[in-house]
Amino acid sequence: MYLGCRVKIPTNGGNITVKTINGTSYVYLERGRVYSSEKKYNSAKRTCIGKRDNEQKEFMFPNEKFLKFFPRELLPSEKDGRIRSGCLHVGAYFVIRKIISDYKLDEMIARIIGRDAGLFLDLAAYSIITEDNAGQYYPDYAYNHALFTDDMKVYSDSKVSDFLRDVTIDQRIRFLNEWNAKRDHREKIYISYDSTNKKSQAGEIDMVELGHSKDGLEEEIFNYAIAYDRNNREPLFYESYPGSIVDISQLQHTLKKAKSYGYEHVGFILDRGYFCKENISFMDESGYDFVIMVKGMKKLVSELVLDVQGTFENDRRNSIRAFKVSGTTVKRNLYAGDRKERYFHIYYDDGRKATDRERFEDKIDRMGKKLHDLMGDPIRPGGEYRKYFDLVFWHEGLEDERFMSGIERAEVINREIRLCGYFVIVTSAKMTAEEALILYKSRDDSEKTFRGDKSYLGAHCERVYSIESTDTKIFIGFVATIIRNKIYTLLKEEVARLDKKPNFMTVPAALKELEKIEMLKGADNEYNLDYAITATQKTILNAFGMTADNIHRQASVLGSDLKRIETEAFEKQAASQTEGRE
Repeated sequence: MYLGCRVKIPTNGGNITVKTINGTSYVYLERGRVYSSEKKYNSAKRTCIGKRDNEQKEFMFPNEKFLKFFPRELLPSEKDGRIRSGCLHVGAYFVIRKIISDYKLDEMIARIIGRDAGLFLDLAAYSIITEDNAGQYYPDYAYNHALFTDDMKVYSDSKVSDFLRDVTIDQRIRFLNEWNAKRDHREKIYISYDSTNKKSQAGEIDMVELGHSKDGLEEEIFNYAIAYDRNNREPLFYESYPGSIVDISQLQHTLKKAKSYGYEHVGFILDRGYFCKENISFMDESGYDFVIMVKGMKKLVSELVLDVQGTFENDRRNSIRAFKVSGTTVKRNLYAGDRKERYFHIYYDDGRKATDRERFEDKIDRMGKKLHDLMGDPIRPGGEYRKYFDLVFWHEGLEDERFMSGIERAEVINREIRLCGYFVIVTSAKMTAEEALILYKSRDDSEKTFRGDKSYLGAHCERVYSIESTDTKIFIGFVATIIRNKIYTLLKEEVARLDKKPNFMTVPAALKELEKIEMLKGADNEYNLDYAITATQKTILNAFGMTADNIHRQASVLGSDLKRIETEAFEKQAASQTEGRE
């Protein structure tokens, strides 16, 4: 979090370096060197203390860590108390406020957070509307938007920084307990559980560890997971855990957590990353059903596909028209020693076949080229090279062994080609192939929730410098995800009712359109709507049970509140000046 002021880059107190990333120059303080037994050399231990002013390069914008290593009295006074814009965006705010009210999130946050509840909700709204969560830009948003804070007060980024550090773990736990206590515990629900990871740009956060990101790179990351109720289409709870912990091992802790929240009649919808014997056994022991995509074409699955191949693909009775695939179901044990028979749902997608084949053959071509480039080298290719190629060596097993060539294993490759276009879902409970696919495809809602958190909510990379601030931003992000997910769900339901499918009914497009609803400050110092609600805006508002008249009424109340706030502020200022003269 940057502190809203500018200082000279320190010339003493440690070794200062500057590193430019994506056009931004970050200032680092070297605090010592640490020996790496793996790399066999000393590496610098650096902390980011701010970013350089690229116009005046001897200056920098400090962050929270700057305060730790350099005296606070070096900082100039922080800017605060800017006046409000004469043009306020209110459309998206009104929609978000309605969802917050419907969920009673305002009451929950007020009980839990206290006097800064308004700021909490504003930061959630800010991340939804602007698709960003960088605290240093929040004052710019607050300047020209309607706010949840008392008297719509515009806070500085330093206030935001202090607030992020002040929210406690007990407050986060209390929110999740209250939120889940109000969810459906009577009927069986399927929870779609998925995880991702977030990079951390700087700082010393215990949770951030070296791990493998979803991009396949080894980076400083932490993991983040959301449990999502597919039946009621709501995020239930979230988890953040160290970057070195793999998803599979964390799932078992999540299953215990689900039970602690009171979810007894539960099934889990999981992607292929969670497919392993340990997870399956744990869900069995916990009494949870599962719907899970099988990872890759494992031997058992590929044999099942080949066994039924040609028996169902062209039979209309097996057609699942909603997804343009054919499907059939067989019962088998999942692994050696499995005491239960599972339901294997095998699907064939004619459109997917060509894509799968092209991708696979392109892979074989690349592997063949790589082997050609390695000819004559003292190397022994392994892994999939041995699976798909017969490898030939010169003087094999001797000291001067060299790789000579790779010959495609036609039988293995052709068998893989036969599997193109097929995929398999395994369920613990009895159901049809169509029912299983509908359940698994319902993960689209939770995946869109995830995409919203990482992309739309600006949370791909956390830009904070303490564990407290990171935890609070994740907390705010989860509440924002609840709100954004409701926006997504209501828009989706409205589109289903429309004859045409307009392109403005996605969440980003709808919010962009609603942001055009503005209130302008007139010569009489009163705020009023700038123009009538458009037909497009009416369609969007209808998804939320709102009308043009409703917007006009809310705008009128808001305008009166703003006039009262400004009148009281003027009177207070006048009284203060009078006292000063006396």
